[in-house]
Amino acid sequence: MFQVRDKDLAGRIGRLETPHGTLETPVLFPVVNPRKQEVPLDEVKRAGFRGVITNAYLIKKYYGKEAEEEGVHGILGFDGVVMTDSGAYQILQYGRIEADPREIVEYQEAIGSDIAVILDIPTGAASTREEAEYTVEETLRRARLSARMFSAEERIWVLPIQGGVYLDLVERSAKEASRIEGYRMYAIGSPTPLMEHYEFDRLLEIVYTAKRHLPPSKPVHLFGAGHPMLIPITVAMGIDSFDSASYILYARDERYLTRSGTLRLKNMEYFPCSCPVCSKYTPQELREMPRNERVKLLAIHNLYVISRILRETKQAIKEGRLWELVEETSRAHPSLYKAFQVFASKGEWLELYDPRTKGVVRGIFLYDELSLNRPELVRHRRFVEKHYQPPPAETLVLLPGDPRDKPYTQSRIYRKARKRWGDDAHYVFYTPFYGIVPEELALTYPYSQFEAPVNPAKTVLVEMWSSLKKFLKRHGELYTRVVFVYTQEPSWSLWTMRRVTRARSVFSHLELAEITLDHDS
Repeated sequence: MFQVRDKDLAGRIGRLETPHGTLETPVLFPVVNPRKQEVPLDEVKRAGFRGVITNAYLIKKYYGKEAEEEGVHGILGFDGVVMTDSGAYQILQYGRIEADPREIVEYQEAIGSDIAVILDIPTGAASTREEAEYTVEETLRRARLSARMFSAEERIWVLPIQGGVYLDLVERSAKEASRIEGYRMYAIGSPTPLMEHYEFDRLLEIVYTAKRHLPPSKPVHLFGAGHPMLIPITVAMGIDSFDSASYILYARDERYLTRSGTLRLKNMEYFPCSCPVCSKYTPQELREMPRNERVKLLAIHNLYVISRILRETKQAIKEGRLWELVEETSRAHPSLYKAFQVFASKGEWLELYDPRTKGVVRGIFLYDELSLNRPELVRHRRFVEKHYQPPPAETLVLLPGDPRDKPYTQSRIYRKARKRWGDDAHYVFYTPFYGIVPEELALTYPYSQFEAPVNPAKTVLVEMWSSLKKFLKRHGELYTRVVFVYTQEPSWSLWTMRRVTRARSVFSHLELAEITLDHDS
């Protein structure tokens, strides 16, 4: 029922089969009120959404048997995919609802939901540890109970993961949930309060903890996380679907979504968008409209923005540049950049899911110390430090690899060095970000297919020096002569030379040599 078609980092493009059609993930389900649709569902569909989410508990409360006869699609007047939540949000808001887990399962089956969520007990943002433990255990108990009632073949049943900010409880919830049969989709519950307080870093830790212990073959949903800013980074962490009412909530507050934040309609002179709403109206014209019409049009615009960032994210996955998109969008807000730091710290885990090669080879962009955690660099360091065996040679020549002069084996300094030390020497480049690049790797991907600053941050240089020391400790004794070559430019070559000088007592047979690169070299 779920087939992965493409992937990058932990993000993937997949096909999710449901009774009312196949959805391409990552996908967002706009939240719709079953009693009051402020945005017509044909407009939702035109904006690119083939699925919506509504509340089974509210449908039961207001429509009862009528919905069982007409079905949820008939009640909504929507022929696409319908996901139904169970009423857990009302539990979170009001403490309890007038329904039990059995009733909600039976009702969702009766109204023909395509994707259905069991009646879980959400972990509130202010929950004590004791309360959080209860939500985990009670949700798991209900999950086991519900699994004995429903047919896993007729629709996709979703098991929410609880625990909130207590990561050990999230881990327990995910581990136990993965052992319960019958569920073809998981969901991470109750992130909304964290998002409202811009605690995106804590949200990512929850996602990471859950994803580590859930089966990768099944899709994972993130409740209530539909702001465009968050979509690329949460997809890159392995989230396959979202739901959100942000499009209408922001519109009611007369806020205008952009890919990097929100703007107040009252302060706008121009619309920086070309969606059907922004192409037809000016901010002033919207301000002069009746409120109901203004809210509807703002909500439609907000839907187009969300749809656009979903497509951008999918395209980035196809091209193997999801990291760049995440890094770019992380600059939209300091709290999002803090989340990006958490994301980057998971480089070893991301590398497990990241494909080694893509159909179309594209260069990568390296910026600062956070780029050191890219899967491509994690793989490179692991290979050089643990598996690389240099070819036999008497002389090892260490050369600075200038990112402006690629590929390194066709660079000016390489040509000069070979004239000086001959073809029988083994040449290895020391360079920021990659650390150590042996000459036999220099023409392979991605050692020439990247862009990086000429003079990177000191933390990047420290990592380069660490890689160089490890290389010399492991392989230095294989050579009768080790020559460290430095140049005046780039300046980090001199920076490294000074550290080599201080370490020469450790590497006794290492000698220094300067090569001058003038304009005509």
